[in-house]
Amino acid sequence: MVQVNVTLTQTIKKLLEEKKFSTLRDILITMMPYDIAAVFEELQDEKMPILFRLLPKELAAETFVEMDENTQQFLIHGFSDSELKEVVDELFVDDAVDLIEEMPANVVKRILRTADKDMRKQINELLKYPEDSAGSIMTTEFISLRPDMTAEMAIKRIRRTGVDKETIYTCYVNDENNKLIGITTVKDLLLANDDDVVRDMMEENVIAVHTLDDQEKVAQMFSNYDFLALPVVDNEQRTVGIVTIDDAIDVIQEEATEDIEKMAAVLPSDKPYMKTGVFGIYAKRVPWLLVLMLSATFTSTIISSFDNVLQRIIILSSFIPMITGSGGNAGSQASVSVIRALSLGEIEFKNIFKVLWKEFRVAVLCGLTLAVANFIKLLIFDLRGYEGTGAPMLIALAVSLTIWGTIVMAKIVGSSLPLLAKKIGFDPAVMANPLISTVCDSLSLLIYFAVATLIIPQLTQI
Repeated sequence: MVQVNVTLTQTIKKLLEEKKFSTLRDILITMMPYDIAAVFEELQDEKMPILFRLLPKELAAETFVEMDENTQQFLIHGFSDSELKEVVDELFVDDAVDLIEEMPANVVKRILRTADKDMRKQINELLKYPEDSAGSIMTTEFISLRPDMTAEMAIKRIRRTGVDKETIYTCYVNDENNKLIGITTVKDLLLANDDDVVRDMMEENVIAVHTLDDQEKVAQMFSNYDFLALPVVDNEQRTVGIVTIDDAIDVIQEEATEDIEKMAAVLPSDKPYMKTGVFGIYAKRVPWLLVLMLSATFTSTIISSFDNVLQRIIILSSFIPMITGSGGNAGSQASVSVIRALSLGEIEFKNIFKVLWKEFRVAVLCGLTLAVANFIKLLIFDLRGYEGTGAPMLIALAVSLTIWGTIVMAKIVGSSLPLLAKKIGFDPAVMANPLISTVCDSLSLLIYFAVATLIIPQLTQI
C-alpha cells in the first residue's frame, strides 16, 4: 500500500508539472477521500490549491475533513474567500466545529466570516459545549419526523431535506415541543404502506445521551448496542443533535492513543509522531521522566538504609533487579487489565473488593509458581558452589518468599490504584506501568530486607 501511494503521488506530481488537469481530475474522482488526503499530505507545496480545485465540491469537502491540521491550514491560506466559503458550506456542522477548534485564531475568524448565517449559528451553539462532551462531537443535521405523519409524508420529507443531513437511515420522531419520543428507519418507512402512521411503526424505547455526557461513554455505547447514530438530548429531553458512528470511531481512537501515551509516561499529543518535532516530543516526555526519577529516590533510600544487610551478605544485592522487575511486571499486568475493564465499563469502583479478591487469588498462584521455579534455579545455578556468608538454602528461601510476597503485593497495588484514581476523578491510565513499577519497587525492597532479616541467622544478629 505504501509503494502504491508513493507511485501515485509521483504520478500526480508529474501530471501537475505537465498541467494535464483533465487527466488528474479523472484519476482523483476514482479515489476515496482518505486516499486523496494522503496524497495531499505528501505534496505540501504551492500546487496543492491547484489540485484541490480540480475536485468536485462534495468530494473536496470530504477530502478536506480527512486531512491533517497542517495540510488544512496550508490550503486555507491559498484559498480565496469564495473558495473557502464553498468548502465550509459543504462541510457538516460537526466537521466544521472540529476544524475551528484546531485552527489558529486568524484562520478561525476567516472561516466564520465566510460561513453563512445558519452555519455560524450552529457552530457557535456547538462550541458552547464542554470539550470531550457528547455536545461537542454531535451534529445538528439529522432527520426529524412528527408522530402523526404518514409513511408517504415521511419519505417525501426525507427526500426534500435529506441531502443536507449527515445520515438519513435513522429518523428521530419528536413531538410539538421537539421532545424525543421515538425512532424509526428508512427501511421501516419504505416497507410500510403509504397511509401507515409513523406513531404506529416507531420504536418508543429510545436510548439517548445527554449533551454533557462524556464522549468516551458515548463511544462505548456504539460498541455495546451496534448503533449507527445516537440521539443527543438536553435537560428537557429535546433532541438537539446526533452522534454518528464515524465520530464515535474518532473518539475511540483518540482515547486509546491518549491512554497508551499515559501508560507509557508520555503526556498526550494531538499530532502524529512524524509531524511532531524533536522539541515537541521532548516536552511531552521529560516531565514524567523527571517525576519518575525523583520518585526513584525512595528506592535508593531504602537500599541505603539496609547497607549493613548487604555488606553482611553481599550476594543478596545481585537478586534485587530480579525482585523489583518481577514486582513491576506483575503490577503492570494487573493495572492494564483493570484499566481496560474500566474503559469498557465492565467494572466500577463499587466492584473494588471483588477485583481485589480475584487479583489476590491470581497473585497467590502466580507467586507460588515463580517462587518454586526461582528456588530451584537459585540452588542449581546461582548458588551452586556458593561459599559466602549464609546458608545457600536459606538465601534461596528468602529470595523465593520475597518473590511470592512481591507478586501478591504488586497485583493488589496494580489493581487498586486505577480504581482509586477513577473514583477521585483522575484518568486511570496515569496509574499504569511507570508509576505502578516505581511504587512496587519500593515496597518489594522493604519485603525483601524484612524477609531476609527474619530468615537468615547472620542477619538477625545485626
